[in-house]
Formats: sequence, structure tokens, C-alpha cells
Amino acid sequence: MSAADVISAKGDAAPRDGGPRQARLQDAPEPREVAESRRAETKARQPSALPEAGQAPPPPQTPAGRRGVIRQHPIATIVGAVLILAGIAAGIAWYLHARHYESSDDAFIDTRAVLISPQVSGAIAAVDVTDNQVVKAGDLLATIDPRDYKAAVDQAAAQIRQARASIDDIAAQIGAQQAQIQQANQQVQEAQAALDFAIDENRRYQELVQKGAGTVQRAQQAQSDFTSKTAALDAANAARLAAARQVDVLRAKQEEAQAQLQAAQAQKEQADVNLQRTELRAPTDGRIAKLTGAVGALASPGQAIMVLVPLDVWVTANFKETQLELMRVGQSVDIHIDAYDRSFPGHVDSIQAGSGTAFSLLPAENATGNYVKVVQRVPVKITFDQRPDVAVGPGMSVVPTVTVRP
Repeated sequence: MSAADVISAKGDAAPRDGGPRQARLQDAPEPREVAESRRAETKARQPSALPEAGQAPPPPQTPAGRRGVIRQHPIATIVGAVLILAGIAAGIAWYLHARHYESSDDAFIDTRAVLISPQVSGAIAAVDVTDNQVVKAGDLLATIDPRDYKAAVDQAAAQIRQARASIDDIAAQIGAQQAQIQQANQQVQEAQAALDFAIDENRRYQELVQKGAGTVQRAQQAQSDFTSKTAALDAANAARLAAARQVDVLRAKQEEAQAQLQAAQAQKEQADVNLQRTELRAPTDGRIAKLTGAVGALASPGQAIMVLVPLDVWVTANFKETQLELMRVGQSVDIHIDAYDRSFPGHVDSIQAGSGTAFSLLPAENATGNYVKVVQRVPVKITFDQRPDVAVGPGMSVVPTVTVRP
């Protein structure tokens, strides 16, 4: 071993022996820059971990660090930026497009269904339709037993004939009475002529008696004849008056017979109507639904035996009141029927004057209790431009989309 090695070994061994020089070097403090550099190196060597509870989060990444990430993943960064820009553009485009339309899923097919019920009572003699059958206006649906109503028609017709016969009989009596009046007039004229002659005779014989040229007996006969002819004239006048009054009586009977005829005709019309009502016919084109009538069952007025759903239907859409600002009558509508996943063109027909709750059975009373403002819905009637070529009925769900900004 050389001297240099011995000296080096001694120098290396001296600190391990804990000499005074080594102790002084260990007790001296390190410079601050050296200590911070050493702590940074130690932290860099340790694996990254989430901050424990009570520890401060790691400082944000510096721009230099972000640039480093971008340099490491340039394609992913570009794709992410493109997706973000595409999402923003799609959102703007959707908003610009959606602001032109108002839509509602609270909508359904609506119509005014007709309850087919008889207006007369009786047993059902025949049912000429079946469930879900398409019928046209005027088609026979069912028949009530008509025998009682045919008898009523015949009875009313007989009463009409009887009333007409009474009218003809009274008219004949009036004609005969007119002849009697003419005869009474002739009798009055005859009695008047006889009275005039009796007056002249009586005057002549009375003058002769006064002059002494005639007999008293002849004068008395002339006076008696004058009195008799006067009574005969009064009787003829009375007979003429009685004949004329009898005509008035006959005319009153004739008016009574006319009234009986009108009553009989009214009964005949009512009987004819009741007979016609024994045949239940379709008031409009439509489909039969909820058929409950059966042959032999007793039907009474107001009892529905079937329902006729008209083919003329429309859409009742309940839009929020906040959607009605730009909605007007006549605007085009795209009507999507859920059952067929198809759309049909239509237009806004009318907007109800009031919300749906205002016309409900129990309308809301906002003046009582605690008031909570709720957005109301207003029914809007939407009609099809053309009748759909598919079978639709009331209650089927649709989604109308109204173009409020053409």
C-alpha cells in the first residue's frame, strides 16, 4: 500500500470516527437554495397521489405543462376541440331551428261521437250493423218493433176520414139551410104582398062603412084579414131569421169539424214520425262502436244502444299558455300520429277562449288558500288539410308541431 492510499484511507476513516472536524461540518446549516432543491428532487421522485385530508391540493399545471401535454397528444387535442366546436354549433343551430316551432305531446284525436238511442220505446226487432263497421249517412242501424206504431197511424188516418166526412155533412146541411132561407125569403115576400092587399082592402071597406055604402060585416072581415096577414108576415120573418141563425149553428159545427180534422192530421203526423223512428238510421258517415243493442231487448228513449264515431275528426292540443304568443289561426301544423308513426298536414282552426281548468267540473278557485302559480294549458283545435287515409278515432295520441315563424 502506497503512502497516498494510506493518507486517503485515514482521511476517509476520520469522519467515520466522529472527529471534531466532521462534527462541526454536520452541525452547520445548509443554505436555503440547496434545501429547497433537495426537497423538490425528493418530491419528484415520489409517485403522484391525491392530497390527503387536511392537505392543500397540488398547484395547477403551468402553461408550460399544458403545452407539454398538447405536444404529447396532438391528435386527441384536435379531436376534442372539434367536438366542442361542433357541439356549440349544433346547439346554436337547434335553437335557431326550434324557435320557429311550438309542439306539445298533450294532444289527441277528437270528434263529436253520436249516441244512437231510440226516441220511441219497444223491443228491438233487428240490428243491421256489427262492431266497428263503417256506415254511411242514412244507413239502417237497428229496428224497433213497429206494429203498435202502425196501428196508431191507421187509427189517426181513420179519424181524419171521419173528420172530413163530418165536414162534408155539415157543408151539405149548410147548403140545404141556404135553400130554406131562400124559401123563407119568398114566404116573407108573399106575406108582405098579402099584407099590402089586406091593408088596402081594410082601408076601402072602412071608408065605405063611414060613408054608409058598405056593410059592417065586410069591414070587419077586411080588418080581420089585415090582422091575419100582418101575423103571417111576422111569422115569415121569424122563419127567415131562424133559418139564417141555423146557418150560423152549422158553420160553428163546421169549424169544430175542421178543428177535429186538424187534430186528426196532427195525430197522423205524430204517428208517422213515431213509425219512422222505429228505424234507427245513421245521421252521418262513421264507424260503429260500443254496440250494446241486441234483438229482443227492450229499448227506451234516451237509452244508448250503440255509438257512432264520425269520420270527420280533428286534433285537440293542450298547449302551454306561454306557447301561444306567436300562435295564430291558419298556421300550418305537422300532425304526427303515434299509432302509425306518420305525419299529416293540418292547420290551426281555433284557439279556445280560456284555459282547460276554467271549464272543468271543479274549476280552480285562486282566491282561496295559498296561491301557487302554475302554467295553464289552453286547448287548440287543429284540423287536417285532408282526411287521413288511416283509421283514427278519438283519444289516439298525436304530437302536433305548429310553425309559428314561417
